[in-house]
Amino acid sequence: MNRIYDFIRRHPTWVDSCWAVLLLMISSVWFLASVESDSEGLPQGPKEQVAAVPIVLALCLVVALRRRTAEKMLVLATGTGVAQVVTHVDVGPANFAMLVIVFTVASRNIRWASRFALGGAVAAPTIATLRWPDENQTLAGAILGDIFLTVTFVLAWVLGDSLRTRRAYYAQLEERATRLEKEREAQTQIAAAAERARIARELHDVVAHNVSVMVVQADGAAYVLDSAPEQAKQALSTISGTGRQALAEMRRLLGVLRTGESGPDGASGREGAGEYGPQPGVDQLSELIEQVRGAGLAVSFTIEGTPRPLPSSIELTAYRVVQEALTNSRKHGGPDVGATVRLRYGTDELSLLAEDDGRGAEREMYEEGGTDGLGHGLIGMRERVGMVGGSLETGPRPGGGFRICAVLPLKAVP
Repeated sequence: MNRIYDFIRRHPTWVDSCWAVLLLMISSVWFLASVESDSEGLPQGPKEQVAAVPIVLALCLVVALRRRTAEKMLVLATGTGVAQVVTHVDVGPANFAMLVIVFTVASRNIRWASRFALGGAVAAPTIATLRWPDENQTLAGAILGDIFLTVTFVLAWVLGDSLRTRRAYYAQLEERATRLEKEREAQTQIAAAAERARIARELHDVVAHNVSVMVVQADGAAYVLDSAPEQAKQALSTISGTGRQALAEMRRLLGVLRTGESGPDGASGREGAGEYGPQPGVDQLSELIEQVRGAGLAVSFTIEGTPRPLPSSIELTAYRVVQEALTNSRKHGGPDVGATVRLRYGTDELSLLAEDDGRGAEREMYEEGGTDGLGHGLIGMRERVGMVGGSLETGPRPGGGFRICAVLPLKAVP
């Protein structure tokens, strides 16, 4: 049965053609009966019988092609009806095609054709009743018969229009489902891209800063290894501590990424997240400054205003901005560079200023967003500040060096 139904759906014209052939066979019997009999309701006379042939063929063609060219078949059925009235060919089985074409046109989304078919459905029965009156029928019977035929045609139109409405509704549902599916895929891609960017920022901030400190200390230890063993030992101790700190931050980052996965004991990652340290914030800036000073960078750190609790997103953003600024000063500032970090608590904002007196960064890093792989830290910095609704200014400092200024709003971002 499913194969038959699929075949019917794939070949509607073939199905309609079979119905047209059946209608032609019934009409042929009606036509042959008119030749051998003079009964009422059959074509009377040679002229009517000759005219009945193309009329029957045209109406059968209307049934065969009703779904392929519905508007043209409506026009053909109308012209055939007019010819039938003019030639006085009585109503026969082939006129069933008019009922079919009214239904078909009403089921299509063609406004003018649907209205025209409705008008024909109302007028055709009355025209037929007046053109071929039944002498053996009373006036009341003729009126009732006309009403019955009119209701039949109008019901055919109503059924077709209901089918059109249902198809439109289903098409709208399918379109909406398709649109929602595309939107969901787009949102998934956006979320994945945002997550990749977030991971890239975290990895850069964790790895770049700590590895930079370790490289500087390792170079210093190698330089003074023979002449000043104590300084080399201190440098190696700094490398060890920085490495442990980097590993701790990497564990914290991996813990965040694994949130929701099951741990060895079956508990979710969220439940076990307590073993990972909290994200760094403003309170850890002093430790960061001391670490950088230990790596050989002279840093002046001041706090203005009254410190108070801040949202975790603001805390992390402030910490990462300072961390990246000091890393850039150490990497690009040159020898004997000094840096200044100022943190100011405002009424509605937290201001950060980090600048150095070194040779500054290359133009591509802060103007073109990291040409040839440069400036990833500044890109991540802009992304972080933008996510909390803040503003960031980076560029050369008057008198030499480089300046980074960030303003982070303390109110909720709309």
